[in-house]
Amino acid sequence: MSENSDRPTRQRVTLTDISSRAWEHPADRGALVALRQLKGFDYVLRKMSGLINERAFRLQYLGSAIRVDERQFPTVNRLYTEAASTLDVRELPELFVTNSPIWNAVTIGMDKPFIVVNSALLQGLDEEELRFVLGHELGHAQSGHALYQSLLMWLMRLTGAFNWMPIGALGLRAIIAALHEWSRKAELSGDRAGLLATQDPAVALRVQMKLASGGQLGELDTTAFLAQGTEYESAGDLRDSVLKLLLLEAQSHPLAVIRAHELRRWVDEGEYTTIVSGDYPKRQEDADASISQEAKNAAKSYSEAFSRSQDPLAKLLRDLGEGLGGVRDWVSSKFPPRN
Repeated sequence: MSENSDRPTRQRVTLTDISSRAWEHPADRGALVALRQLKGFDYVLRKMSGLINERAFRLQYLGSAIRVDERQFPTVNRLYTEAASTLDVRELPELFVTNSPIWNAVTIGMDKPFIVVNSALLQGLDEEELRFVLGHELGHAQSGHALYQSLLMWLMRLTGAFNWMPIGALGLRAIIAALHEWSRKAELSGDRAGLLATQDPAVALRVQMKLASGGQLGELDTTAFLAQGTEYESAGDLRDSVLKLLLLEAQSHPLAVIRAHELRRWVDEGEYTTIVSGDYPKRQEDADASISQEAKNAAKSYSEAFSRSQDPLAKLLRDLGEGLGGVRDWVSSKFPPRN
């Protein structure tokens, strides 16, 4: 790890009993709350060991990677346990470091998830940046993303049995697109967990800048990087809008500048500050979470994103909606309903 010269200026707050619902993006949380309340769902899925051979994956890493503990990668272990303590994670998933030049980390497994961090991250990130990444993966583990996405991937494979039919192919593509959309929102949830673990928005932004550049932070400018996100969302014409839709369709992760943009918005809108101030949902209240309310929150999130979007296609659709509304009002005024 590179030397850490930017430690937090204040003590991190321990988020005692925090529920994963606190950091989950509304679109992610709505789906998760519904799945969590399916009686016996977790038990049945965990018994379907054929979906993902996590025992084989764990053995692979046990034999070829380094399991982090007090004796192996002790600094990483300290950061990991501190991040877990901040998020009040009481059962730590196993953590492995594997030799890879790719900047990536992943949470694997349904029954007993574990986390794998590639060595490139250790070489390119300072301590606080690595804390963010570890908090991000702990967020995935606490939310159960690997568990629920495994079910959906299995359902997707079942749907492939109908792929020989034209309608089946369209249906499969729609399911894949929906899965990727959920996956992208789950990554935003993980970013929020990472920020709560480090409690320093500047650190979270640096991670996204390094991921986008391969670590060349000295060559980058924060304002210019954030401006890229704004330009990506608003620049171009309808052709660019369609290209962006096609580009994202098969992406499991949001693009780096968009991740930074979304996390900055979460901070600016005040939800992050509310949580670190101690006002957040508790895990003992998870069973009482309302599916209908979370569905409304998810719909509201998409509606607000559409309303503020500067994308040319979104603006065209808004203008069409306003035009149709005007026509409807004109027709109503000329032809009032009769009693």
